[in-house]
Amino acid sequence: MAALQAQRLFLAPSTSSPCTSAARPRPRRSSVATCRAALHVPSGIHAVQENLSLQVNWIETPRVPASPSADVSLEKLRAIADAAADRAEMHDIIGRQRDNWNHLLLHSTNSLTLAASAMAALAPAAPSMVALKASAGVLLATAAVTMAAVNKIQPSQLAEEQRNATRLWRELEREVRAAIALGAPTTKADVQEAMDRVLALDAAYPLPLLPGMLEKFPKAVEPTRWWPSRRPAQPKKSKSFGRRGSAPIASGNGWSQDLEDEMRGLLRVIKAKDENEFLTVGKLVLNLNRGLAVAGPALAGTAAVASVFIGSGEAGTWASGAAVLGGALAAAVNTVEHGGQMGMLFELLRNCAGFYRKIQEDIEANLAEPDVERREGGELFATKVALKLGRSLSDLKQFRKMASPSVRDEDIKEFAGKLF
Repeated sequence: MAALQAQRLFLAPSTSSPCTSAARPRPRRSSVATCRAALHVPSGIHAVQENLSLQVNWIETPRVPASPSADVSLEKLRAIADAAADRAEMHDIIGRQRDNWNHLLLHSTNSLTLAASAMAALAPAAPSMVALKASAGVLLATAAVTMAAVNKIQPSQLAEEQRNATRLWRELEREVRAAIALGAPTTKADVQEAMDRVLALDAAYPLPLLPGMLEKFPKAVEPTRWWPSRRPAQPKKSKSFGRRGSAPIASGNGWSQDLEDEMRGLLRVIKAKDENEFLTVGKLVLNLNRGLAVAGPALAGTAAVASVFIGSGEAGTWASGAAVLGGALAAAVNTVEHGGQMGMLFELLRNCAGFYRKIQEDIEANLAEPDVERREGGELFATKVALKLGRSLSDLKQFRKMASPSVRDEDIKEFAGKLF
């Protein structure tokens, strides 16, 4: 009797026979732990299940807790991504505003100058000569001051700075968010690298106009730098492929002797042709813009002074013509400088030189790393370089011969980049 009560306590009632229970398909086990037990029941009792399965639902697989420092680093990366998105929005808004400045100031200054020139032409024969020549003088003086201020800040160059900054901030945001979505462990070095890029971008493209504005007429033309300086790598045992002529070594991490020669040849061509070309043209544009920036206000100021002498004896015969000619030339110079957006063109050339300088430093950093396993993957790196230059991977093979010392810089005719 006691055995029967024990059975009722631990077994669910069942009317099926043992063979029927065995034929029933068993459900698939989940991740919950399963406990099996066997009970010895007296032979006189027939409603016994041979196998008893008890599921213990409260037993779960233990989870490894995340490191507190990794969580903090991940939150810092999220904060950097949010800051980059905010910076991109600010630069975009300010860029559109400064582009509007360029158009509005160009048209308003030319309107002042041409209206003053017309008054100076009509003043000698008009009954109200004094009023006309005074109005012409005031308008020309205002135009001269406005031109000087606009030439100092170069609104078209300011707008180009903000456009490039917007693109770079969005690129930084995408890269940081992609790293977060990847789910890889985040270290303090990752956070520091992202912070360095933020500070480098802030220094390259400042938001305020005064003070802190970039020099619009620098003494020396240098490529724009919007990336942080690279820290020197720790020296390790060399596993690189050496120079041409050394013994062949098996490839590692996607790198080979041929790929190294292609990168060295590309590095030489970019230095000798692409970057040098943009810096040379940038110097020409800068000198032209500097001359126009001085000539415009000077011509408008000369016309303003000449308008004072209109109608005053012998000097009045040429003063009117000088005022008209000076005002017309000032309007023409202002149109060439700001209508042609010489400041924007100079900033564009400087940014393009910076683009090629960054490619150079990326190649140099990989080639300077003696351990190929610590470099970026060779095939991936070659693909990135080819995409930046607007070329295919097969096109890079032609630069392999440029790595030879026998090839002089003067013999290099083709540019590395095809995009611009």
